[in-house]
Amino acid sequence: MFQLFVCIAIVGCVGAARLDHLVPSGYAAGRAGFDATPYHYENVNNGDGNYRFSYDTPEGTSAHESGSPRAQGPEGPAVTAEGGFSFRTPDGQQVSLTYTADENGFHPTGSHIPTPPPIPEAILRSIEYNRQHPSPDAGSFNGGRNYY
Repeated sequence: MFQLFVCIAIVGCVGAARLDHLVPSGYAAGRAGFDATPYHYENVNNGDGNYRFSYDTPEGTSAHESGSPRAQGPEGPAVTAEGGFSFRTPDGQQVSLTYTADENGFHPTGSHIPTPPPIPEAILRSIEYNRQHPSPDAGSFNGGRNYY
């Protein structure tokens, strides 16, 4: 019984130890020579819904965004935000993305974002044929009764 008490006490002490001084492996802060301290930082909020912020870091990461209320939505004025960010990949490639976010959603653009393949010609012809020759039942459900 005493051994069980000692084991529980040891597990409790180990579990209660502070580990905030340890840096998990794989985090950038643990790499030698890495400094992500911003050397340019701006953050302006007018309190009326208009704002802008930007920052740059020494390793090449930067971000900027500005927003303002533009459209009246169901829950009040919708804020439209425009901005972008860029960073350098481990192999040295610079990646940049710009975006607009409004009541219609988030719209990113960037050379690294994949684009869908073109629609095959046969599918385009089929869509055009269906547009010119609509179905007699207009595609409605017939209640599960199939008449052949």
